[in-house]
Amino acid sequence: CPRPARPDVWLDRLIEAEQADRQARSLRYQLKVARFPIHRDLLGFAWAETPLQQAQVEQLATAAFMDQARNLILVGGTGTGKTHLAIALGVAAVHAGKRVRFHNAVDLVNQLEREKQQGKAGHLARQLIAMDAVILDELGYLPFPESGGALLFHLISQLYEKTSLIVTTNLNF
Repeated sequence: CPRPARPDVWLDRLIEAEQADRQARSLRYQLKVARFPIHRDLLGFAWAETPLQQAQVEQLATAAFMDQARNLILVGGTGTGKTHLAIALGVAAVHAGKRVRFHNAVDLVNQLEREKQQGKAGHLARQLIAMDAVILDELGYLPFPESGGALLFHLISQLYEKTSLIVTTNLNF
């Protein structure tokens, strides 16, 4: 007759299950908070169609560069995978326990202008400073007013050395 498991074994299993459930819920929540427009990961990235070195990108996917609030700028033409790569790095960072927020550049500028008009300037900046990384997608694809550019520059200067930026753009330096 098999002997029943000790009560402390069952308690350990219950605690492990609760911890796993909390981690899964936290991950789902952080992915939702990141506001990625679509789920992307490195498994779906077309390595054969890019000059990027897979090992280097996989190193970036560890999110270690975010610990020092380093920035990453992805430059290239339309359809080169910049947004896919930025989202994939963001998703990998969330899986590594980082807090990430995705913004389209034009939408972000519009949000900053609305915030200023409503007398709430700085609210969004305070939220984003709490993130480990902010993805700024499609900078330079569409023009925005000079006032919007000034607001965006001010936001970026507030994030500097506090929060990593991952910027995708088609503009050459």
